[in-house]
Amino acid sequence: MPSFDIVSEVNLHEVSNAVDQANREVGTRFDFKGTNAHYDLAEAVVTLHAQTEFQLQQMMDILHTKLAKRGVDIASLKTDLPQVSGREARQTVTVRQGIDSTLAKTIVKLIKDSKLKVQAAIQGEQVRVTGKKRDDLQDVIALLREAKLELPLQYVNFRD
Repeated sequence: MPSFDIVSEVNLHEVSNAVDQANREVGTRFDFKGTNAHYDLAEAVVTLHAQTEFQLQQMMDILHTKLAKRGVDIASLKTDLPQVSGREARQTVTVRQGIDSTLAKTIVKLIKDSKLKVQAAIQGEQVRVTGKKRDDLQDVIALLREAKLELPLQYVNFRD
C-alpha cells in the first residue's frame, strides 16, 4: 500500500551557517561599529543582542536574508517580543521542528474532511498517510499545499 510521511524539518547546520554569516555582516557594518551587537545560537534558539530595538529589527532582517539564501524557510521561525533593559535589547528566535499535536490533528482533520480514500495517522512528530492509489496521495499533498498552514511541511518517505 502506498504511503508517505508529512514532516516539518529544518537543517540546523544551515541555520548555524546563516547565523555565522549574519554575525560576520553585523561585525563589518558601519552602523553597528562599537555596539557589541551579535547573534548567539544554542540548540535551535537564536538570540539577538543589540543596544536598541531598531538595531534588533535590522539584525532580524539580516538574519532572515541569510536564512533564505541558505534554503531555510522563514515560516519555521517563532520570534519572541524584544526585551529592552537599560542599554541592552535582546530578542529570541526559535527554530520550530516537528509537527506539534494540535497541528497534526488539524492536518488529519483536513485530510478526513476532503473525503479522499486515504488514512492519516499521527506518529510522534510526523503524520503518515496511506492509501490504495498513488493519485490519492498526490491529491493529499496538493490539498495540504493549498491549506496554507503556519508551519512549512515536507513530504518524505514515499513508498509504493
